[in-house]
Amino acid sequence: MVIIELIIVFAAIFLGARLGGVGIGFAGGLGVLALALIGVKPGTIPFDVISIVMAVIAAISAMQVAGGMDFLVLQTEKLLRRNPRHITILAPIVTYCLTVLAGTGNISLSALPVIAEVSKEQGIKPSRPLSTAVVAAQIAITASPISAAVVYMSSVMEGHGVSYLHLLMVLIPSTLCAIILTSIFVSLCFDSKLSDDPTYQKRFKEGLISLRGNKILEVRPRAKASVCIFLLGVLSVVAYAVISSPSIGLVTTPPMTTNSAILIIMLSVATLITLLCKVDTDLILSSGTFKAGMSACICILGVAWLGDTFVQANLGWIKDTAGDMIQAHPWLLAVIFFFSSALLYSQAATAKALMPLALALNVSPLTAVASFSAVSGLFILPTYPTLVAAVQMDDTGTTRIGKFVFNHPFFIPGTVAIILSVIFSFALGSIIL
Repeated sequence: MVIIELIIVFAAIFLGARLGGVGIGFAGGLGVLALALIGVKPGTIPFDVISIVMAVIAAISAMQVAGGMDFLVLQTEKLLRRNPRHITILAPIVTYCLTVLAGTGNISLSALPVIAEVSKEQGIKPSRPLSTAVVAAQIAITASPISAAVVYMSSVMEGHGVSYLHLLMVLIPSTLCAIILTSIFVSLCFDSKLSDDPTYQKRFKEGLISLRGNKILEVRPRAKASVCIFLLGVLSVVAYAVISSPSIGLVTTPPMTTNSAILIIMLSVATLITLLCKVDTDLILSSGTFKAGMSACICILGVAWLGDTFVQANLGWIKDTAGDMIQAHPWLLAVIFFFSSALLYSQAATAKALMPLALALNVSPLTAVASFSAVSGLFILPTYPTLVAAVQMDDTGTTRIGKFVFNHPFFIPGTVAIILSVIFSFALGSIIL
């Protein structure tokens, strides 16, 4: 039965990949139906994860319509154009920081066109900085104070003596160092000269490549204010999470959970931006960020539900086959998280599905925290929105997906970055935790 169920899961994911975009969420629901028809009880729908993503996306979308995203893109462009030769290193740091502050990798979509443009101007293959930038945005989710994944992880680890603040103290420096070293690795070990790429040469001769030049992006008058309001909201979430943390003990009976606090604060941020920056709410619904975010929610709903259905139905088998191995080799937990995240399509959904199982196997808090960044293996299958967007935005053709699905430019940088993140987290966690 396990083999049959696994075939259904992979078939649904393959169908979703063929449909593309939000279709992978639809196919996930079909997969749950197929499993239910052979007697498998549907798993838990990750409504708490979806609600946090929705609230954060609502605030970011309001900021985008107010011009805040254009303001951030302009600052990003200024930084990259001041140091164009180092774009392979700077680009992932930019998308990492944006994602850490926003709690969603969708915000990195605004920076990808700038990265591709500056790369072309410098004669650098856009695939190099784009691949590391996309990977950085995915891994940054596991270090963001307001991401659904970190909030869930914090709630689970509080009962094991790891506070929200300690979690961030381990994850932020370890993932950031991993991203920087991976960027240097890609810069030194892979050919980055654009003129050597045959696909680029062919497309250039056909006139399919365009350069924007130094066109200045116009920014609305209240754009900076919208960014300030959003950042104030992020700081408020962090402050509440730290104050209400049982391990820190500043407040013995917090009025609400951190999940509820994020929902309230982010919706309030969206309201303040709408009022103070005079945003038309109809424009929010049609903004690119809102559409991408809601599409991500459907994908999480379908694929994460499908993955949780399979995992919960086979918990006993997983414990019997993996329990002793994980006890003997704790690093295997990171390997399980890595490959499972490709199926569950979400860092938060992967953590929610597998972290209780890991703790039930009596892994140490250090192992659980250090392995956490491995839930960012969403790049394994080239279907994630930011990955697909990077491919589409590179008109040179250097950022392309191979015939064998897995041979794409995101796989090696992503794998290296996650391995380094786990190693650094084990080293730093052994000191802090």
